[in-house]
Amino acid sequence: MTTMTEASVREFKMPDVGEGLTEAEILKWYVQPGDTVTDGQVVCEVETAKAAVELPIPYDGVVRELRFAEGTTVDVGTAIITVDVSGGAAPAAEPAPAAEPVPAAEPEEKPQARQPVLVGYGVAASSTKRRPRKGTEPTAAETAVQAAVQRELNGHGHAVAAQPAPKAPAVERARPLAKPPVRKLAKDLGVDLATVTPSGPEGVITREDVHAAVAAAPAAGPVVVPEQAPAAPAAAPVASYDGPRETRVPIKGVRKATAAAMVGSAFTAPHVTEFVTVDVTRTMKLVEELKQDKDLQGLRVNPLLLIAKALLVAIKRNPDINASWDEANQEIVLKHYVNLGIAAATPRGLIVPNIKDAHARTLPQLAESLGELVATARDGKTSPGAMQGGTVTITNVGVFGIDTGTPILNPGEAAILAVGAIKLQPWVHKGKVKPRQVTTLALSFDHRLVDGELGSKVLADIAAILEQPKRLITWG
Repeated sequence: MTTMTEASVREFKMPDVGEGLTEAEILKWYVQPGDTVTDGQVVCEVETAKAAVELPIPYDGVVRELRFAEGTTVDVGTAIITVDVSGGAAPAAEPAPAAEPVPAAEPEEKPQARQPVLVGYGVAASSTKRRPRKGTEPTAAETAVQAAVQRELNGHGHAVAAQPAPKAPAVERARPLAKPPVRKLAKDLGVDLATVTPSGPEGVITREDVHAAVAAAPAAGPVVVPEQAPAAPAAAPVASYDGPRETRVPIKGVRKATAAAMVGSAFTAPHVTEFVTVDVTRTMKLVEELKQDKDLQGLRVNPLLLIAKALLVAIKRNPDINASWDEANQEIVLKHYVNLGIAAATPRGLIVPNIKDAHARTLPQLAESLGELVATARDGKTSPGAMQGGTVTITNVGVFGIDTGTPILNPGEAAILAVGAIKLQPWVHKGKVKPRQVTTLALSFDHRLVDGELGSKVLADIAAILEQPKRLITWG
């Protein structure tokens, strides 16, 4: 065995990949003990309260130990992997307790251009390299454990057939190709990617492929409490629920952070919510016209685009609503810029990325930014920086067929606008009842910063623009 000095072993600690984050969950290890790593190579993917991030190692060497298994939440500053940087042979080491086994001799995926994910750690030059794994024949210890279990079962009167020891497959399979967010989705849903038929280019597994696999063979949740068997058979057949009676899902990552933020917001800022129902028929007609505009071809043009623009115009006319409350200094901080947050439901939970300096963007630029924001959130690639510094938020509950709601403020913001479903309804128009496109808007605001008059003016301005969108020209 090759000896090593402790000085040759470097510890890589969990970094703060966002602003002031205290912990992160290890989603996936891309290396195992014995693998050779190079400076800038991505070794694992972690999920913080804000985003999923790949971590590159900052030095060359051989992996000595993985300190934590996949699915473990680790505090920032805690060592998660050790690397021997002496250049010597790798010592024998056991993998992390719950880490998933990696198929032997995996073919390398095509290298992709990678952007730096952490300042100072560099860029991975190629895809992760893995050392071929040894055979999977059971060890003597494993055989002894199996025999002990068999004797225990037989001693309790159970007729249990002897199970042969697992053998290595005759043909080793390649690691399925899928992006990290898709791998995370498959892990959450309990889907083995090796069983999924890919439909993406070059055999890449997509989200739709994973959902199709779930539909074909539904899987149980992460932690299941099984129903206990009855002590004696019932006297008569009784209808029962087919399946586990409870499923427990650990609260972590984005959902944990969102829950804490919402509780803090709800019990810190005194919320007031006002509602208005408005005829948006002219806005819907304008949306159809804009879809034919050559300057907007290929961009995301929908009602949300004009609602966002209406909110920006209303803030321009009533700037005091774009503010925050500084409790420590007992000050109201007026923002002279608008970072427009858009609440997005993702497989990782609710996130609120924002469009920086949305107030300065033209309609085509705003449409482009909305499209990029939605696509990035859907792919699970929203960065921590994209979710920081928001000043006001829109949440579109109408996409779920909901008429309206009372949204909770995003922490640090003074207002949030909820947009309900747009429906054809009977409406009095020019003295006659006619079918019109109608929606309900709800504006929640922090009553420490925004009084009823200011909140009402903002909501009334938004409604007036959506009813007569030509006001975008005269007011904007």
